[in-house]
Amino acid sequence: MSKYLLNKFLYTIDRDPELVERYRADPRGTVQWWEAERANLILNCPTPERSTWLRFTVAEREALAAHDYVALFELGAHNFLVLTLFIALFERDYSEPLGFQLEFASRLSHWSLPYPDIST
Repeated sequence: MSKYLLNKFLYTIDRDPELVERYRADPRGTVQWWEAERANLILNCPTPERSTWLRFTVAEREALAAHDYVALFELGAHNFLVLTLFIALFERDYSEPLGFQLEFASRLSHWSLPYPDIST
C-alpha cells in the first residue's frame, strides 16, 4: 500500500479543475491514465523527472475508480485531501448548503478515535 501515492493523486487532481471534471466523468479512466502518466512524476521539479516503482494496490485503485471515499479514508488517505476533492466533485449535486459534507460525516460516523493512520 502507498498512502503517499493515494495522497499524491488526491492532491494533484484537486488542484486542477480540468482533472476534477475528468475524474468526475470518468473515474476509472482517469485513475488508469494518472497512474500510467503522472504517478511517477516528481512534483515541483523544474525539469520532468520520473521514478519508476510507484503503483496503486488493487484496493487503492478500486477505491479511487469507484469514488469510494469511505474506503479511501479506511486505507489511510489523508482525510482533508479526501474531503476537499470530493467536495469539488459532488457538492454541486446537493440542494442544501453543506449537503455533501453532511453525507460524508454520516458515512464515516461508524469511526471513532483512533482514526486510520495517515502517516506516509
